[in-house]
Formats: sequence, structure tokens, C-alpha cells
Amino acid sequence: MATASLVPDIDDMVKAASPQKRADAMLKISGLFRQGASQFRPQHVDLFDGILTGLMSNTDVGARAELAVQMADIANAPPKLVNRLVRDDEIRIAGPLLRQSPLVDEDTLTDIARAKGQAHLLAMSGRTILTAPVTDIIIRRGERDVIRGVAGNEGAKFSPIGYSSLVKRAADDGVLAISIGQRGDLSATHLKQLMNTSVDLVRRRLFEVASPARKAAINQVLDDIPGADALEDSERDFNQAQRAVLALHRTGRLDEAKLFEFAKDYKYDVTVAALAMMTGVKVGIVDHLMTGDRHDPVLIMGKSIGLGWATVRALIVLRTGVARTPAAASLEEARGNYERLVPVTAQRVLNFWKSRKV
Repeated sequence: MATASLVPDIDDMVKAASPQKRADAMLKISGLFRQGASQFRPQHVDLFDGILTGLMSNTDVGARAELAVQMADIANAPPKLVNRLVRDDEIRIAGPLLRQSPLVDEDTLTDIARAKGQAHLLAMSGRTILTAPVTDIIIRRGERDVIRGVAGNEGAKFSPIGYSSLVKRAADDGVLAISIGQRGDLSATHLKQLMNTSVDLVRRRLFEVASPARKAAINQVLDDIPGADALEDSERDFNQAQRAVLALHRTGRLDEAKLFEFAKDYKYDVTVAALAMMTGVKVGIVDHLMTGDRHDPVLIMGKSIGLGWATVRALIVLRTGVARTPAAASLEEARGNYERLVPVTAQRVLNFWKSRKV
């Protein structure tokens, strides 16, 4: 038995050895355990549990993090050791076990989800299986990256309350809305709530990536939403908008004031066509940039053609939809980024977009 030679003098090592020697011994023994784990009986696992738990005290973060990685995917890992490691405040130690250890049960996950910070919640959100009691806590406490992570996890289950909370969070987060809309377990009720709180641009993007059955369900719920139009499986047609913009351009009336007017009136198609004409970027690419996850492309296009902040702000607001305004903090961050953006840099990016194919 491999453990026989490890037992003598282990108490002396725990009491007297330096932290470095203890760490070295701990990792050597954990390596032996990993090699033979599939053959060990419960009494052998208990023996390793006592040895490794004793050696772990006062070892440095790096050694404990390596130990956690070694134990993370072992189904019969020493349970007391795993329980101590997974509850560690240091995410380098707890993270590997939170992400994949089969020994971390629902009660432990709920305890950690209530007590630890965003890094622990994010690691937990990627587990192969997450039960509804755990995701309820994650959704209640998690920030944006955590919420997006758990919403995109196919192995996560959500309670009706959890789903309602997710949908509410998605009202200001198009990326989250698209993740939720693609989930196979999304009920018709929650799909309707999601569509009702999503702007047209998000609805279109979700429709583009949805399965045929989900596309039919989306159009069915849109029929019940006042002012919402059914969506079709085709590229958006900008031909009419382009003709109108071309007429303005030929008569010298296409300028920043006209662009501002289009954006302020939420005329999306003609705004995109005007931006395409003014920047020289293909209309399909401008459409793709306008419906992206970030405001940065709008800032770059605006800076490259010398738009004032008021017009750029109107373009950003247009992205969020009628009667909705981005959060004040988001607009202020965008304004600061726009002021710092160097025109030469913006023009360089614009030239790259001009060379792209739709």
C-alpha cells in the first residue's frame, strides 16, 4: 500500500517542518493519491484526507492552488480536504473545485454563493450542473459577467422566480437577452416577457440565431405585443433608405444636422444609410456595428467624420430603442471615451471597415 510509508513521523512533519517542506510533501502525496485514486477504498481515502489536511495548514497560496487543481476532477477526492479548499477566500484555490468538483454538493454551493464574492460566483456559474436553489442566489447577488455566465450555461436550472429575475436584468443587457432567448427550457410566458422588454435590435439579433421552432414562438408572442412587428428570415432591406439618403447627398442636404434628426426620431434604417454614406463604410457593415454589444463602433464612426457629442449620443440612444435611454453611467463613460479617442486612430479603424466585405 502506497500510504504505508507516508504514515510514520507524519505528526512530526506537521508540527516541525517548514511551510515549504510541508508544501512539497503535500504535493508529493497528493500526486500519489491522484495516481491511485481509482483503486483506493474509503478507508484509504480517509487516510489521505487526514494527512493532506494536516499538511495543508500554513502552506502558501500557490501550493494550495496546485493542490486544488489536482483534486478538482477526482470523484473520490478526500472530502474534508475538498470542503476546506472550496471554501477558501482565494479564488485561485476555490475556483477549480467550484467549477468542476463532483464532491461539492448543493448545500455547500448555496453557502458559498451567499457568502463569497463575484469571482466565486463566476467560477460556480460554469459548473456542468447547477440546481435552481443555487442559481436563485447567483442571480440575486451576481453582477453582469456572472449573470451572463449562468444564463449561457445549458446545465443550469432556474426557478420561475429566477427566470423572471433574469428577464428583468436582460431589459438593459442585449447580450443577456440573447443568451436567455436561446435556452431550450425558456417557457412561453418568459419568452413573451423577454420580447416585451427587449428593443427591436435585440429582437432581430435573437431571431437571427434562434432555431426554427423558437423563431415561430418569437413571432407568436410578438403578435400579442402592441406595436411589435413579426420578424422574417432575411437580411434587412436598406434600399429605400439608401435612395432617400442618396437624394439628400446629391442636393447637398446630407449633413450632421440631418443625421442627428434621423437618430433623434428613431429612424434606424435611414440613420444607418446616412452613416454609411458619410463614412464610406458598406451599409451592411454599419448595420452590424450598430447592433453590436458595445458603443465603441459608434464612437469610432463619429470621431472619424468629426461628429459632435450630441449626435453621437443620439446614435447611442437609437441603439436602445424608442422611449428608452441608456444608463447615465454608461453614457458618461461613452462621452469620456469619445473625448479621449484620437481622430487618427478612429480613421485607421474606419479604413479597415471600409475594406471589409459584408
